Amino acid sequence: MKRIVFTGGGTAGHVTPNLALIPHFLEAGWDVHYIGTADGMERGLIEKVDGVTYHAVHSGKLRRYFDPKNFSDPFKVLKGMHEASALMKKLKPNVLFSKGGFVSVPVVYGAWLHRVPAVLHESDITPGLANKLTAPMGRVICTTFPEAAKLLGAKAVYTGTPLRAELFSGSREKGLRFLGFDGVKPVLLMMGGSSGAASVNKALREALDKLLPYFDVAHICGKGNLDESLAGKPGYVQKEYVSEELPDLFAAADIMLSRAGANALSEILALKMPALLVPYPKGASRGDQILNAESFKARGFSHVLPQEEMTPQTLAAAIKELYANREVCRRAMEAEPLHDGTQKVIEIIEATAK
Repeated sequence: MKRIVFTGGGTAGHVTPNLALIPHFLEAGWDVHYIGTADGMERGLIEKVDGVTYHAVHSGKLRRYFDPKNFSDPFKVLKGMHEASALMKKLKPNVLFSKGGFVSVPVVYGAWLHRVPAVLHESDITPGLANKLTAPMGRVICTTFPEAAKLLGAKAVYTGTPLRAELFSGSREKGLRFLGFDGVKPVLLMMGGSSGAASVNKALREALDKLLPYFDVAHICGKGNLDESLAGKPGYVQKEYVSEELPDLFAAADIMLSRAGANALSEILALKMPALLVPYPKGASRGDQILNAESFKARGFSHVLPQEEMTPQTLAAAIKELYANREVCRRAMEAEPLHDGTQKVIEIIEATAK
């Protein structure tokens, strides 16, 4: 029996591509294992999947800024390297697939130490710190963006991102019913990522009176971000988080308002969803979302509103402009040859397995 180990964690974006790939390997009869942290969000997501054995290792966060934990976390990483190395020696997997995030560093190192071939995946245009550190130890690096494949050199292959099959199975009727909308007005779906986007949430809510005459608004605002003063406002529905109903919400939506995380953009492209992107500003991140958004804008897939320029007025105007030009965006996305990277990444993993 062939054995595969997956790793990746820290954010949902480092886990959901693994969740898209795991069912294929389970159905194909592989023995599937996952290495993550003991208390990371990846544990809760992966342990729901039948047939996957979860292993926890220590890992420190890799920071580009000063933090007292920068002095203690390297020791956690070293401990995680010993734990991951022991797991690789014991499991002897045919291949490792790493989606990145800080937990992947000790795991890829452990695989390299025991000559387990590793396939890495980079979501953003410029490599994250974890993938920069592990790239020399990887056999192949799959990328979401063509620009990243050029940056990463001979090992890199532009594949797109693995996407869960259920994303494409949504029902517009079910989505409208779940939201309580009648479908007369177009639906604007706002998603800010697994933890929400406070500034975009605020601007959208302040722009509601300008938007609701033209749109019904479905707002996925993130955990703890509900605004009770807006409960029951006609044409506006807010949810902290949506899981099983998400495909139906995508099917019900006519346009989207979103941050510019790589996984969100992969879903937008695969679903051919016209979107207004508000990337995290440089000060709040390493700037990867700005580059992601610029790539989508340059290829005609999406419109972009920098957060620095976002007010309730500019946001409402940009959403109306996007809706007016939605078919232009949709045609550009339909012309893109690579939408869903799932099959391409599976082929690379199977070819790399020893």
